[in-house]
Amino acid sequence: MLGEAEDTISIEDGLAHIRKRKSVLGGVVLSGGEPCLYSNLPELIEEIKKNELPVKLDTNGMVPAMLEKLFRTEKHRPDYIALDLKIAPERYRELLPPGSNIDPAERLCQSARLIRESGIKGEYRSIQLPGGCFSEKDIEALTPLTGGDDFPWHFRPFIGENCLDPAWNGQ
Repeated sequence: MLGEAEDTISIEDGLAHIRKRKSVLGGVVLSGGEPCLYSNLPELIEEIKKNELPVKLDTNGMVPAMLEKLFRTEKHRPDYIALDLKIAPERYRELLPPGSNIDPAERLCQSARLIRESGIKGEYRSIQLPGGCFSEKDIEALTPLTGGDDFPWHFRPFIGENCLDPAWNGQ
């Protein structure tokens, strides 16, 4: 099982569904949570590609080691990548639980560089959070990560529904 929720399915069942429906599918999106947290991600991409379906990977960029692993081998490389840019890199520590010992800004910058250098098509995405949580200063700080490449950068409005923190609902 990929997750702990009752409504999850096994990878085998998911792949069986993909095989059964591949003639009507345009591709498969691996999204999250964060798919790069799973050690079997390369094998999953390989299995999906065996069905001649393109793979899109949505990532928050916090696991650059997995991106490196995926990019090393053609059969594990996604065909398209969406990198979520949440807030200015120096603010990413705000998103972590207290006492976390990782450097999220460094990981984000490394992932952005790996993605740019991979030659894989993709996009950047940001959610326009309410209450000034995402500002022009964040956009200015994130812009160098995009490297001026040909990836579009999409800004989406925040929709406050079913949030883990109920205080965000309805905003």
